[in-house]
Amino acid sequence: MARSLCPGAWLRKPCYLQCDKYKTGVIDGPACNSLCVTETLYFGKCLSTKPNHQMYLGIWDNLPGVVKCQMEQALHLDFGTELEPRKEIVLFDKPTRGTTVQKFKEMVYSLFKAKLGDQGNLSELVNLILTVADGDKDGQVSLGEAKSAWALLQLNEFLLMVILQDKEHTPKLMGFCGDLYVMESVEYTSLYGISLPWVIELFIPSGFRRSMDQLFTPSWPRKAKIAIGLLEFVEDVFHGPYGNFLMCDTSAKNLGYNEKYDLKMVDMRKIVPETNLKELIKDRHCESDLDCVYGTDCRTSCDQNTMKCTSEVIQPNLAKACQLLKDYLLRGAPSEIREELEKQLYSCIALKVTANQMEMEHSLILNNLKTLLWKKISYTNDS
Repeated sequence: MARSLCPGAWLRKPCYLQCDKYKTGVIDGPACNSLCVTETLYFGKCLSTKPNHQMYLGIWDNLPGVVKCQMEQALHLDFGTELEPRKEIVLFDKPTRGTTVQKFKEMVYSLFKAKLGDQGNLSELVNLILTVADGDKDGQVSLGEAKSAWALLQLNEFLLMVILQDKEHTPKLMGFCGDLYVMESVEYTSLYGISLPWVIELFIPSGFRRSMDQLFTPSWPRKAKIAIGLLEFVEDVFHGPYGNFLMCDTSAKNLGYNEKYDLKMVDMRKIVPETNLKELIKDRHCESDLDCVYGTDCRTSCDQNTMKCTSEVIQPNLAKACQLLKDYLLRGAPSEIREELEKQLYSCIALKVTANQMEMEHSLILNNLKTLLWKKISYTNDS
């Protein structure tokens, strides 16, 4: 059995469940044999704080990675509430025995249409998913592989990793077994380069934490390079090949970087398809705008005439990214660009989805910020 350093039966249980299902042929995937037979997928430090989202540092065949097992339902209407553990009995119920590959493709296509909207190239994405699902690369998708792929496709993070698999700032998918998946590890797992055990975090005043964060930031040119990476990721998810994705938790703890100071996303669970979010939040009963929030950052407004949430998110991803980067970039910024940088950041923060020519403004502000930062760091050793 894969080794786990995490105490507590609830933290270990899903690993045993994966192997039980693999050995009985219910699930399959490229990580199953290493997890359950050769025992070359090792679980290290536990990064979990809740039983419905398990995350560990791990090593798979001598390569470092992060192992995730998400025991939670896909995005649903109970905004702002904790997600309950997913019921085991329905976890790998689809597709059923006797389902043809063509029928499975139709199932995946329908799922994508509901999540992503009626995109013209969904068939290409379905074919890409079948390639990923074929874990042993034998040219066929077994029932176990199909069940695993179907369970994983309910998770937005997994779907994003597949869609953006060739993008620099998206962590690479190393493999999966059932709905457990392994992604590349990132050396620094916070924008500020410092992370503390969650128990300690509970007792640190927010003001002191912000001051401490600033002390552990990299040099300014390196911060600028990390910031450019975040701006590039915003481009990747803004009207990408399969629609627009909304960043609904743009906190520093969800962003990391490697030893070259290239930004890497470390948690994409709260990045959701716009079509999916609009469908789920529209007509939700509300008393005020505070009732129309998903995650921490995706906000719509409450129509006081109907007492229902509207479906249009107020802030674009870029505005939320700039809000996060404002203090990060202005602290220690070179004096010759500080005024212009501050001006551009505040213009960025003021962006609204409903503004006239928003997409043109979005592109202009994003390109201006990237140009300003690159121009300043392109000839430095830190870049």
